[in-house]
Amino acid sequence: MSVLDDWTRKAIDELGLDPAVLDQRLILDVARDVAHGVTRPAAPLGTFLLGVVVGQGATLAEAAERLTKLAQEWPAR
Repeated sequence: MSVLDDWTRKAIDELGLDPAVLDQRLILDVARDVAHGVTRPAAPLGTFLLGVVVGQGATLAEAAERLTKLAQEWPAR
């Protein structure tokens, strides 16, 4: 078990979330794609927005796909 896994489990418990809502790898992949495709500071903002839209009823997979596509299509700096 990694430190990240331990922290994630504790954070889920602390926030009273259902562990089934989390796809750690998918969320980290979105953060990576946004950081590399847009700019590093956009990664936490992108994952926050991902959480907001999922909280409003979108599926995690669909929202992640949309953000990843947006990051991949972002004009090169």
